[in-house]
Parts: sequence; C-alpha cells; structure tokens
Amino acid sequence: MRSINDPDFLKMLRCPETRQQLTIADAAVLQSLNTRIAAGHVRNRGGGKVAQPCEAGLVREDGRYLYPIREAIPVMLIAESLPLDA
Repeated sequence: MRSINDPDFLKMLRCPETRQQLTIADAAVLQSLNTRIAAGHVRNRGGGKVAQPCEAGLVREDGRYLYPIREAIPVMLIAESLPLDA
C-alpha cells in the first residue's frame, strides 16, 4: 500500500468534485480547523457535525476544503470534506 507521504501517490490524488490538486495540510491549518471543531462550529459538507479532531488531511488547491485522513486512509468523499473558511 502506498503512503500518503509518497510524492508520486500524492500527485495522483485529485479532488473528486473539481479535480484540483491536493496537498497535505500543514500544522497551522489543522490547528485552526481543530479549534473550530472543539468549539462545535464545523459541519462536513454532508451536514454532519464534526466532533473528533482532525489529525491529518488533504487540502484542495483553492484552500476551501480539506479531505480528512483517517487511519492513514484519505477520505475522498465530497460529503465528508470539511470547509476551511471560518
């Protein structure tokens, strides 16, 4: 199984909605998102309230959404993506 940290693997992944390239979320993005999650202000695009902090994720090229990585597996479902704008 290829790792999300493999640059060739990462180049193959695209946003399922827009086909934009994805990058690994940096610590600042995750901290900001997790602060909002802790405050109860985050819903995924499917409308579900997000309660658990996000340990890793892939950010869409335009910076609007993050696809969470859970147990080393990227969750590439539009409904599971998380908005990054406050």
